[in-house]
Amino acid sequence: MGLLLCLIIALPAWFLGKLAPVIGGPVFAILIGMGLSLVWQQSEQVRPGVTYTSKKILQYAVVLLGFGLNLSEIAKVGAQSLPIIVSTISTSLILSFILCKALKMPGNISTLVGVGSSICGGSAIAATAPVIGADDEEIAQAISVIFLFNVIAALIFPTLGGALGLTNHGFALFAGTAVNDTSSVTAAAAAWDGLHPGANALDGATIVKLTRTLAIIPITLFLAFWRTAKAKKIDGTTSGSFDLKKIFPFFILFFVLASVITTVSVTAGVSAAVFAPFKTLSKFFIVMAMAAIGLNTDLKKLIRTGGKPIFMGLVCWIGIACVSLGMQQFLHIW
Repeated sequence: MGLLLCLIIALPAWFLGKLAPVIGGPVFAILIGMGLSLVWQQSEQVRPGVTYTSKKILQYAVVLLGFGLNLSEIAKVGAQSLPIIVSTISTSLILSFILCKALKMPGNISTLVGVGSSICGGSAIAATAPVIGADDEEIAQAISVIFLFNVIAALIFPTLGGALGLTNHGFALFAGTAVNDTSSVTAAAAAWDGLHPGANALDGATIVKLTRTLAIIPITLFLAFWRTAKAKKIDGTTSGSFDLKKIFPFFILFFVLASVITTVSVTAGVSAAVFAPFKTLSKFFIVMAMAAIGLNTDLKKLIRTGGKPIFMGLVCWIGIACVSLGMQQFLHIW
């Protein structure tokens, strides 16, 4: 019953996301789920299916997401964008770590906001959450923070880029590295192209964003091994019953395998379009998972405790934008 409920919520959220890509289906799903949770209490027949969707369906979505990542895309972007990508990702992760300590924030929320800000928004949060053992409220907080600054960036960055005198290529790099979620990157780049006919910043921004998305692989693997080592250390000093199979998120390995399959296949001449349905299904599964997370979220508690994550998201967002522009100046791209 819970799985069916999440599917029912995901369908309108998916189509609303198509109509308003700057917001996206996952955010609509989590908002619908949160709204429903305010007026309706889950029954015992519904709860297991909702939990299954928020955990397992989310993992399946991450595995399928790997089919949308072609590792050879890094070569297409070239060395020019990589220093900016590495700098912005590092900036967000460092800032989130510092603020986590300074504000005494929960480690999981800080990690999710930092990874979501630096890599690819909701997809990075979806990939990271099961690795670090984040609960539904922590995921909801991080998604909400990323959503807020996605919308702001998509609305103001095209005008800001014009005011700063960015070239078409410069704005593609700026949008691709300084906007969190893929949908908002494409929305901002499309708005730029609308303001500058013939600019074609959309293609460049999408390629940069795809390259940036590849950082999911090393970061999630690092977090997985770090959590495994930490659990082993703790368990080794207590019961000594550490079990790698129970701790390590093996679905990440399937995610990497899916990416490798795509890369090898495309290199061998298989059209990337063959893997498009997997990517579409992955996005829909993420929408379903976000519906479940919304249903499991205590909205009143989220509002009471959301100030620090929002401040962290703001600092990361401003830091990423400034470093992206600063690196372009340093590399004489602007």
